[in-house]
Amino acid sequence: MNILVWIIFGALAGWIASIVMGKNRQMGALANIIVGIIGAFIGGWIMNQFGAAGVTGFNLNSLLVAILGAIVLLFVVGLVRR
Repeated sequence: MNILVWIIFGALAGWIASIVMGKNRQMGALANIIVGIIGAFIGGWIMNQFGAAGVTGFNLNSLLVAILGAIVLLFVVGLVRR
């Protein structure tokens, strides 16, 4: 059940981040899931560096952290692809 929650959480975070970054048409569902889950780890790491709470469960704060991390990930990937 925990894996299913991470997949749903990652899909939602990745989808919102892809809309914010303007890459929604280029990404499919699997890419959104992967970007969202990796983004949750990146966002959690970034927040921990600033002394704030990272991803703490399935709540709004954690979703915002995951979206932040996914946006950072998409930005860095965009820089590398240029």
